Amino acid sequence: MGSTRGTGSTGRARRAGRAVAAAVACGAALAALTAVPAQAHGPGRGQPHWELKDLQDSGAATVRFRGLSAVSGRVAWVSGSAGTVLRTTDGGESWRNVSPPGAQELQFRDIEAFDARRAVVLAIGEGESSRVYRTDDGGATWTESFRNTDARAFYDCLAFFDRRHGLAMSDPVDGRFRILSTGDGGRTWRVLPAEGMPAALEGEAGFAASGQCLVASGPKDVWLATGGGARARVLHSADRGLTWTAADTPVPAGDPARGVFALAFRDRVHGLAVGGDYRPDQASPQAGARTADGGRTWRPAAEPPPAYRSGVAWLPYSRTAALAVGPTGTDLTTDAGRTWRTVDTGSYDTVDCAPDRSCWASGEKGRVARLER
Repeated sequence: MGSTRGTGSTGRARRAGRAVAAAVACGAALAALTAVPAQAHGPGRGQPHWELKDLQDSGAATVRFRGLSAVSGRVAWVSGSAGTVLRTTDGGESWRNVSPPGAQELQFRDIEAFDARRAVVLAIGEGESSRVYRTDDGGATWTESFRNTDARAFYDCLAFFDRRHGLAMSDPVDGRFRILSTGDGGRTWRVLPAEGMPAALEGEAGFAASGQCLVASGPKDVWLATGGGARARVLHSADRGLTWTAADTPVPAGDPARGVFALAFRDRVHGLAVGGDYRPDQASPQAGARTADGGRTWRPAAEPPPAYRSGVAWLPYSRTAALAVGPTGTDLTTDAGRTWRTVDTGSYDTVDCAPDRSCWASGEKGRVARLER
């Protein structure tokens, strides 16, 4: 999230060289990804594929990891059930259990890491089950920086604009979604005024399924995904959560199990939404949508993911390629969300990609994987 600036023409040349190298590498990876056969159960040799990582030594092989933060190809954090937080610094070859002490009853559904040492994790749930913890030493110690004391609130997701400024969102309280704000990297939090938030629909809420119901892009833009009401909506703020506008999406709603579960924006204009009906015995006929105007309007995918999807991420440095994941598989789009096709049938809840072009996924039964090329 930080950057090191070059100086003068040397700095500009170095930055240009890195950009070209990244673009070339991303192009090669994208070309290989599009070669993966649809409904692939196992990739051929040399094809990009999810490589599962062994978590046996961490003691977390049965945990469901719905929280994921990809820092790089070597550094990643995952969080999940039973108050579990794991960290790797060697590309997933080994994992350290860095769970906050005394958190075994909590559900850590979202984690945002800044590097190998600093991270903020969100526990979801009613009342005091909703908490935020921060570490500055790789999980050796944690500080509880927020505990919800309002029994009506239920926090679902975190999002950071940079290393200091971030938000957390709660399901509606008094008819409006509640927003929590930090300006010091998650060390302290305050509830933002509710006047700038439009009224929630009856039954409307967020889904704490992948840590992607609240996402940010750039210094001030943030989007919030909803479901459960008569319509599945995406709310947008251009001032770090002070004022919001709401837009309907074509993703089916009208039931507590249906709606938009995850969002991804590659800039402040182009975004993707995925979701559906999370019940395995229910179809999700229109599980994807896209926007090219910052979320003011949403168009349905011409060929959407074939089933419920809970996580989505753009491939770094690509204007058209993204991955969506869910319990029944991984889908790839190469046309910015217009069409999707299944490239893997493994179960994952969330997906995240890092600036160095590495991508990670995580989910049930201790499943954590890195995209290998």
